[in-house]
Amino acid sequence: MSWFKKIKERAKQQLLPPPQKKDTPNGVWTRCPACKEMLSIIDLEQNWHVCPNCNYHFRVGSEVYFNLLFDNGKYEELFDDLESIDFLGFVDRKPYSLRIEEAKRKTGLKEAIRVATGNIGRNKMVVAAMDFDFIGGSMGSVVGEKFARAAEYALEHKIPLIAIPKSGGARMMESAFSLMQMAKTSAILTKLSEAGIPYWVILTDPTTGGVTASFAMLGDVHIAEPGALIGFAGPRVIEQTIRKKLPPGFQRSEFLLDHGLVDFIVPRHKLKDTIIRLYKFYKY
Repeated sequence: MSWFKKIKERAKQQLLPPPQKKDTPNGVWTRCPACKEMLSIIDLEQNWHVCPNCNYHFRVGSEVYFNLLFDNGKYEELFDDLESIDFLGFVDRKPYSLRIEEAKRKTGLKEAIRVATGNIGRNKMVVAAMDFDFIGGSMGSVVGEKFARAAEYALEHKIPLIAIPKSGGARMMESAFSLMQMAKTSAILTKLSEAGIPYWVILTDPTTGGVTASFAMLGDVHIAEPGALIGFAGPRVIEQTIRKKLPPGFQRSEFLLDHGLVDFIVPRHKLKDTIIRLYKFYKY
């Protein structure tokens, strides 16, 4: 009757509920978009959000760059009282005023750019860093104004200005007022150049549109993070316009370095050391 016991045991096992899979807690692990490896969020943060397996640089916001660059992560934020308003009453799929409020609530930021000053290698500098999560890092009138004030602050205190663009381009909900920021930011950088004040740019992923066509490509030195998308129009738009296949890696940092459009490609954890060496080199 052993065969009958085996059948009974098998039937009993079939009636048992399947073993429960342990769920991975949210916010503990993430997958690298490049190499597909699962990464611990804690380890990733300790490595400045760079994949330890393939060196993929995750997109990060202004807070990460401020903590990375400023000595002991200490800095003073400037012009944080400036906020965008919907002065045109613009509506597309939703009112622009609603987009602004949603972006503030989602990100905890007031705008797509933050300006801070502090010591980098014990030398006073000012940093203007953009946040892509705030309406795609788009440049509206407040972004242009804050950048212009950052340049004026650098001019007044005779300290270097560092820009960290991360943008999808102009904020078209502000129409021509947004496009005017290209001229505004370019003009103030002329004053900085004439005064001999260094202006360095750290190009990150993505740097596109009107930001690329203005202050992002007017630096004395252009540093790029590995693999960053840098250009005016996106590759897909260019391909559709010229009806030709673009070369591999087109508009990525490495391609731009080979064609003389950036000066260095620097991994994120070496950015601070690079800035300190630049400061010593200039001796302005």
